Amino acid sequence: MKKSTIWLLAGVMIVAFVGLLFLQVKYIQITLKTRSEQFDESVKRSLYQVSRNLEFDQTLQFIEEDIAESEEKYSQYNQPQQGSSSPSSTVTRKKERWITKNPDGSETTIDYDITTESTDKPQHGVFISPGHGLNTISKTSYDLQQAFSKRYLHEKALQNEVILKIMYRASTKPIEERVDFRKINAYIRSELLSNAGLSVPFSFQVVNPNNRVVYSSPGYPEKNIKDVYTQILFPNDPPAKLNYLRVYFPTKDKNVISEVTFVVPSLIFTIILLITFVFTVITLFRQKRLSEMKNDFINNMTHELKTPVSTISLAAQMLKDTSIAKSPEVFKHVTGVINDETKRLSFQVEKVLQMSLFDKQRATLKLKEKDANDLIVSVANTHELKVQKFGGTLDIDLQAEKDTVNIDEMHFTNVLFNLLDNALKYRKEDVPLELMMRTWNEAGRLFISIEDNGVGIKKEYVKKIFERFYRIPTGNVHDVKGFGLGLAYVHKIVTDHKGTIRAESDLGKGTKFIISLPLITQN
Repeated sequence: MKKSTIWLLAGVMIVAFVGLLFLQVKYIQITLKTRSEQFDESVKRSLYQVSRNLEFDQTLQFIEEDIAESEEKYSQYNQPQQGSSSPSSTVTRKKERWITKNPDGSETTIDYDITTESTDKPQHGVFISPGHGLNTISKTSYDLQQAFSKRYLHEKALQNEVILKIMYRASTKPIEERVDFRKINAYIRSELLSNAGLSVPFSFQVVNPNNRVVYSSPGYPEKNIKDVYTQILFPNDPPAKLNYLRVYFPTKDKNVISEVTFVVPSLIFTIILLITFVFTVITLFRQKRLSEMKNDFINNMTHELKTPVSTISLAAQMLKDTSIAKSPEVFKHVTGVINDETKRLSFQVEKVLQMSLFDKQRATLKLKEKDANDLIVSVANTHELKVQKFGGTLDIDLQAEKDTVNIDEMHFTNVLFNLLDNALKYRKEDVPLELMMRTWNEAGRLFISIEDNGVGIKKEYVKKIFERFYRIPTGNVHDVKGFGLGLAYVHKIVTDHKGTIRAESDLGKGTKFIISLPLITQN
C-alpha cells in the first residue's frame, strides 16, 4: 500500500470521526438544554402556584377575621336586655350552604345558619301582606327570603371590606407578618412534587422591597450565584412594596445530567472508537515502515551474500588451473581465501538466522550463574588483537564488587562482541580508536558500559538504533555494510535477561552503551 493511500484513508477516517463526534456532542448539548428548559419551566410554574397559595391563605385569613368581628358585633347587638318582657316566641334554626365560583375555576363553600323567631303577637312590617297570619307557609317563605337577602347583602359588604383591607392594609405589613416561612418551604416541596415530579433538595430566601434578606433557609449560598429562580410574592401589591422569593437548587446540573442516561455509555464508546482509530493508523504506518526496512534488508543481504559467494567462485576457478597446483604458496593463498570467505558467509547466514528470535516472545536462554567481570576480561582479550590491528587500545575498569549474574553465556558474549564490532566499524579513520569497558554496582544492579571515541550518532537517531532493520541514514554512501539487526538483537537479549540498555552519543564525539542487569542475591 502506498504511503499516499494510507494518508488518504487516515484523512477520511479523521473527517468521519470528527463529524460523528461533532454530531454526538451537538445532540448531547441539545438534549441537556431541552432538559434544563423543562426543569426551569417546571420550577417557575411551581413557584407561581406557591405565590397563588400564599394569596389564598392571606385572603382566607382576612375573611375569617372579618367574619369573627361581624359575628361578635351581631351577638352584642341582639343580646336581650335585662328586665324587658317579651311575648312568648318560637325560635327556628335552619342550615344553608352558599357556593360561589372563583375566577380561577375553583369553588368556595360557605355554611351559615338561618334563625327565625315567631311570636304570639302579630308583627307589622312593610313587606307583610294582609292576612299573613292566616297562611303559615307563605309567612315562612317570606321570612326565609328576608333572611337570605340580609345575609347576601352582609356577605357582599364583607367581601368588599376584605378586598379593601387586602389592598390598603396587607401591603403595609412586613412580609414576615404576612407569611409563615415554614409554610413556604412546605408549599415549594409540595408543588415541585405534584406539578413536576421533582424531589430535589433546595434552599430559599425571602427578600423585602429594600432588597434586604428577611429569611434564608439553611444551605442557601451567601455569595451571588447563577441559576437562582425568582418569584414575586403577592404580585398585586404596589410596585414599590413587592417582596421576592428566591429558590436555589444545588443539584440542578446533576439532576439534569442524570436524566440523560445515554451520555456516559456514549462517551465510553466514543473513547473506544478513538483509541481503535489511533491504533489502526499507527499500525498502518508501522507496517509501511517495516515493509520499507525489509526491502532495504533484502537489498543489503543480497549484496553481503553475493560478495563472498563471488570470491569463493573465483577461487574455485583458479584451483582448476594446473599451474596453481605446482605453486604451493599460491595454492595455500587461494585455499586461505576460500576458507576466510566461507567463514564470512557463515557469519552472514548466522546474522540472518538471528531474525528468528524476533518472531518469538522470548529467546530460548540457558541461564547460568556467571561472574560478569571474568566474562568481560575474556571478551576483551579475544577482541584486543582486532583493536590493535587498527592502531587502537582497549582498556577495562572493573569497579563492580558484586558481579554474579544469571545469564546465557553464549548470547551475552554475542551482545558484547556486537557492541565492540560496532565500535570498530564506526571508528574515525584519522584518530586512533580508544575503547573502554567498565563495570560498577548501583541500586542492587550490575552496570556494564562500552564507550568509544568514534563518529557518534545524532540525537534524533539514538532512540531508533535498537529497532529492527533500522540503519542510520547516510545518503548514498554505504561504506559500512550491515542488515540493521545487530543492535536489535542486542536489545532483545538484554531485555530477555530482565535488563535494560541505553545509548548516549554525540555526533563526532563517540558513543557509550550502558547495560543494566539484576544481581543474584547471595544468602
